[in-house]
Amino acid sequence: MKSRITVELASRVKSLPPYLFATIDRMKQDAKAKGVDLIDLSIGDPDIPTPTHIVDAMKTAVGKPEHHRYPSYEGMFSFREAVAAWYQRRFQVSLDAGNEVLSLIGSKEGIGHIPLAFVEPGDVVLVPSPGYPVYPVGTLFAGGESYFMPLVEQNSFLPDLGAIPQDVLKRARLMYINYPNNPTSACAPKAFYEEVIELAGKHNIIVCHDAAYSEIYFDNDKPVSFLELDGAKDVGIEMHSLSKTYNMTGWRIGFAVGHKDVIAGLGKIKSNLDSGVFQAIQEASITALETDDRVLAGIRNTYQERRDVLYEGLKGLGMHVIKPKATFYLWTKVPQGFDSASFVTHLLEKAGVLGTPGNGFGAPGEGYIRFALTVPVARMKEAVERIGKAL
Repeated sequence: MKSRITVELASRVKSLPPYLFATIDRMKQDAKAKGVDLIDLSIGDPDIPTPTHIVDAMKTAVGKPEHHRYPSYEGMFSFREAVAAWYQRRFQVSLDAGNEVLSLIGSKEGIGHIPLAFVEPGDVVLVPSPGYPVYPVGTLFAGGESYFMPLVEQNSFLPDLGAIPQDVLKRARLMYINYPNNPTSACAPKAFYEEVIELAGKHNIIVCHDAAYSEIYFDNDKPVSFLELDGAKDVGIEMHSLSKTYNMTGWRIGFAVGHKDVIAGLGKIKSNLDSGVFQAIQEASITALETDDRVLAGIRNTYQERRDVLYEGLKGLGMHVIKPKATFYLWTKVPQGFDSASFVTHLLEKAGVLGTPGNGFGAPGEGYIRFALTVPVARMKEAVERIGKAL
């Protein structure tokens, strides 16, 4: 007689909500199985290929035998030097490649791991809501408690730092911020970062700024870096990803920069849990970081054309749409008579258009839907026509 084990999930896994984008992916697959001509505006995965010169650099790098062994945990020094040089060019921020730069297997990995380095059970992590689902999940895995900072339209989708209770601030160990923001597409002014730095310094809170969308901006209105502000490097770090800037989502490479002790703590977690980024990818990423901005401007122009088509189209349908200055998302109020989930289902069933429900990013996102600018203009126009008929 064969014996069977009883498989019991850990409580930290049992308490997880369904991962938003896994749920969206199931909806997508079900629609395709039914033969729906789906226009997918849900997940922020660029449809534009990685620039050819980066792909060519990867082809060369992958043929080098020295890259076929374990990489260094913190990243090749040449890659970290390229990151530091990029920061100097783009933001006029000076970084020590030796101890202020760390490679990541995509910024998602760093965001999820950083609470493990600094958050004790019972500590509080300040989390923007609506926001990237990994912020509260990483907090949960570390045994911390998320305090959700609402991002609402009347406050330009910036958290009201003055509304955080003092007892919460006393227990807070880490704060996530994210601008340009996913999902709302909001940008933050320097005055907000100054307020963050003051609060963090006063209460000894580590700041983790998720800046994955800093290079997807419109109308030549460049977002600032958190690290440009005086005192920022004294209180925290900034995380970037090559995924969105260079259309490299599948390559899984990013970096964290800033406070050397925070970088070291995150690096200690990584050295025990992963084996670093494949060096051929790092070498190709050096080429990416040195890309002429005219190439990136072409990518931004493509998204801006799509933004204008979808924004004007939805506005013409009478929908309340926030025009983004950055990111490739449109944050849109759902029409009366719907909530976020029911409107997503309605558009999928009646129009074959898939968006992401705003409440999937947190309770303050209820009443909104997020559309991604990740299909060509012709399909974007068709999506507007279909939504109009469905309304």
